[in-house]
Amino acid sequence: MTTDDTAAIPDFAFTVLATDGSLATDGGPSARATSGGRLGRLTTAHGEIDTPAFMPVGTAATVKAMRPESVAATGAQIVLGNTYHLMLRPGAERVARLGGLRAFMAWPGPVLTDSGGFQVMSLAQLRRMDEDGVTFQSHIDGSRHRLTPERSVEIQHLLGATITMAFDECTPYPATEEQAAASMRLSMRWAERCRAAFVERPGHALFGIVQGGVYPDLRRESVAALTSIGFHGYAIGGLAVGEPHDEMLAMLEHTTPLLPGDRPRYLMGVGRPQDIIAAVLRGVDMFDCVMPTRSGRTAQAFTRRGTVNLRNARHAEDPRPLDEGCSCPCCRGHSRAYLHHLIRAGEILGPMLLTWHNLQYYQDLMRGLRGAIAEGRLAAFAADTLAGYEAGDVEPV
Repeated sequence: MTTDDTAAIPDFAFTVLATDGSLATDGGPSARATSGGRLGRLTTAHGEIDTPAFMPVGTAATVKAMRPESVAATGAQIVLGNTYHLMLRPGAERVARLGGLRAFMAWPGPVLTDSGGFQVMSLAQLRRMDEDGVTFQSHIDGSRHRLTPERSVEIQHLLGATITMAFDECTPYPATEEQAAASMRLSMRWAERCRAAFVERPGHALFGIVQGGVYPDLRRESVAALTSIGFHGYAIGGLAVGEPHDEMLAMLEHTTPLLPGDRPRYLMGVGRPQDIIAAVLRGVDMFDCVMPTRSGRTAQAFTRRGTVNLRNARHAEDPRPLDEGCSCPCCRGHSRAYLHHLIRAGEILGPMLLTWHNLQYYQDLMRGLRGAIAEGRLAAFAADTLAGYEAGDVEPV
């Protein structure tokens, strides 16, 4: 890359354009907001991202059942890839030789890569962890692979990630306070090593991840450790892993006011529409979850009137669209009866259409949240949206 090429790449930046809610800040560059929705914009080397944003999950270099241009057509501006899975197959070095993850999967926009930290928890039976890192036994062929903070950052660099995530241990639930403290402090030591290993490039970023389980003091300690190291953005990890819903919200209410107000905040793995709304009300900017795509493959659709199961016989002769307020190809061109038929017949088009619809619904929700913040009506939008879910599906024909 030439000097002129580098100069043309914008620096990574986050701008808060509007807020809606109860906000209290110190007014300086490290202002901390107590609560409330934030309308923002991320500037990256690979494009801008309007926030609040939902990132479709493309674990293995694909958003399942979707072409890249179809993902973009829903309004998604960034997708997520996974370090662990891409390390195993096809391999980070191979992806690098082929031009990086964006070229490999033909996605023109920004990419955020998960560090492999979630697999430290989810694949606990297939790994051995020590102070230096984690040795995984591949769930594919049994081969052994070593991930350290430095190797995780290196893999993400080889993949060409726009946003790199620090390697951490996602603390499981339940965990005693002693267990959560040990896990969090290990992650903080790893975070410092990730920061040292990260190669600064224009328009690229490294996010630290707050851990601490459901213990407020540990969350506070984690934020203090991460902000002293200094990251381009901050994620809240270790939630939606089995804890009660009210405890998740309590941790958000405790944690987000501690984070720098001029940096993006990313709630990892939380994906129910109701939870996204609750988190936006509490000052979160970025989200990811497999829920919309996984649900699409299991006949579940998200609509403005809640979740609909297309396997149910009530849809067998229903000529209406899945969601009359949706503009996706599924809703514009097909009836509930046809979708029900596809699902019951095991036709691959059924999961494809429902996945597109679900991703469209999530992006429509994020657009609605952004518009509501801009117009100062976030609370009303949230109440109306939740009331729609509670009303339930339309009456059968």
